[in-house]
Amino acid sequence: MNKKKYYISVQSRNIMEHQGDAAYELEIEATSDEIEQLNDVFKYLEDFDIETYYRAHYPIPYHYDSENDGYDYYLKETYRILYRLGTKETKDHITTMNILG
Repeated sequence: MNKKKYYISVQSRNIMEHQGDAAYELEIEATSDEIEQLNDVFKYLEDFDIETYYRAHYPIPYHYDSENDGYDYYLKETYRILYRLGTKETKDHITTMNILG
């Protein structure tokens, strides 16, 4: 499969084919299968984001909350995928974030 350039906003969970469509943080080169995988991870991230919102209204320590664990896992998984598919600039940026350990 051929790879195409995509523009990614992790904050808004958007994957765009055209640079001017909206604000973005990172650039990647990916196949349609890889984009589908990233979309799946974004969906899980969204689900856990909603769950952590509801949980935030109760006084539970962060480290005792499985929803936070799920959110953290999928956020790191998002950046693992973006690092693997990223341009040099994207990889350099993710490296400076020190999110992947």
